[in-house]
Amino acid sequence: MDCVLPITPNLAVQPEVIPFYDQHTQTLSYIVRDPDSSACAIIDPVADFDYASGGLHFAQADQLIHYIEEHHLSLEWILETHIHADHLTSANYLQQHIGGKLAIGNKVTEVQYTFAKFFNDIHSLPCDGSQFNTLFNDGDCFKIGQLTGHVLHTPGHTPACVSYVMGNAMFVGDTLFMPDSGTARTDFPGGDAKILYQSIQRIFSLPDSMRLFMCHDYCPDGRQLQFESSVKEEREKNIHINSQISEQDFITLRQQRDATLAMPQLIIPSLQVNVRAGKLPAPADNGAIYLKLPINGF
Repeated sequence: MDCVLPITPNLAVQPEVIPFYDQHTQTLSYIVRDPDSSACAIIDPVADFDYASGGLHFAQADQLIHYIEEHHLSLEWILETHIHADHLTSANYLQQHIGGKLAIGNKVTEVQYTFAKFFNDIHSLPCDGSQFNTLFNDGDCFKIGQLTGHVLHTPGHTPACVSYVMGNAMFVGDTLFMPDSGTARTDFPGGDAKILYQSIQRIFSLPDSMRLFMCHDYCPDGRQLQFESSVKEEREKNIHINSQISEQDFITLRQQRDATLAMPQLIIPSLQVNVRAGKLPAPADNGAIYLKLPINGF
């Protein structure tokens, strides 16, 4: 992967970033507002899913809708950083209730094909990204009012991971965590520690003051929630990858750590819903909707 960035961020532009934290999945969603208009975007929205009962609800998404309506904002984009394995997206619910164009990186088709085979959905799940309105390429631009967004392909956690740069703010998905939590795992299908290292070097080549917003915070050792760092802070202090850690050392560390990690609690339902952009599988002939549970699949 070419480490030369296809973007030139405008650090003078400071979008307003409003975080929303889902305690159950320890996921951050964001509303990003153009500082010069009422236009906004939502990044990585979460649905509420109770695995034991199969209950699917949208209290988290309703918080986003309430904020947008209360502040008289206009939703232009719903942006996914990748196909999440630890929570169900509420992107489809939000689009149905409040509009916006739904987008993700163009490599999502690889992820769709992988899990269509895994769940034996190859004949019922289109693997062409058509569930999304826009598939972004590396270096693509988009507009939120007067605010220009840039897309940076940052694979390694999954093949489809992208980060979004808007002015002095960057949304890195699962690529990086807060410095005391390290980096994303790379043992999912299509993950690769070497590629993740290279992706993070692209992020580290951005200006020191670039604000980085995390998709998760696990509050290690009971500390308070944190979700924003900077390129400088991550480059100097990240416990898995910093200026003192070589590529091979990172690969070794990441692979050893991944071998000890359990699968995310919601990985089975999340993947089946998220490859469909938040839509559920078609109802069975009895009218009920089912998700599959492969035995010993992982």
